[in-house]
Amino acid sequence: MDDAKTRRPIGPSAAEDRAQLVEILARIGEEDRSALRDAYRLTSAKLFGICLRICGERSGAEDVLQEVYVTIWKRAGAFEPGRASPISWLATIARNRSIDWVRARGKRPTRPIEEAGAIADDSPDQLAMAESDETVRRLHDCLDALDARQRDAIRTAFFDGMTYSELASAKAVPLGTMKSWVRRGLRQLRECVGDD
Repeated sequence: MDDAKTRRPIGPSAAEDRAQLVEILARIGEEDRSALRDAYRLTSAKLFGICLRICGERSGAEDVLQEVYVTIWKRAGAFEPGRASPISWLATIARNRSIDWVRARGKRPTRPIEEAGAIADDSPDQLAMAESDETVRRLHDCLDALDARQRDAIRTAFFDGMTYSELASAKAVPLGTMKSWVRRGLRQLRECVGDD
């Protein structure tokens, strides 16, 4: 059998892989069965690894992986490329399904209610919530004040998990230029957020 026909071409960049996966998820959202096959071919090894690591047994991981692709089939139309990278979205589904599987099979130790300890209230108080909201608002204001290139590079790096070289390739700029944009932007953010 000629494996050259079944293998993916070598060398596509991470940005091209990401774009391809976004397009495949859009097609799945339109109920394109061949797109689900494409998604399985491109992602099953990674997603199975996540399932296996969490489930701890091969047969359980295989069952969970099937549930993962059923979930992908049902929810692909809701995927928003601007909010997460496609592989992160898929990995989150695999992780959550695996955790659900483990919880459904695990027995939790129980004790009589009289032996239960005090229940701590971990909810933040109103002052902490107000301070947190103010910090988030200030960070967004500081991000908006950055040069558009710096802002775009920082958001893409942190929200999509792209490396400097992936960013440089995606924006068609030299690696040193991209590093400079990100570093200057982060320095300006620190100064802006740190101002009183």
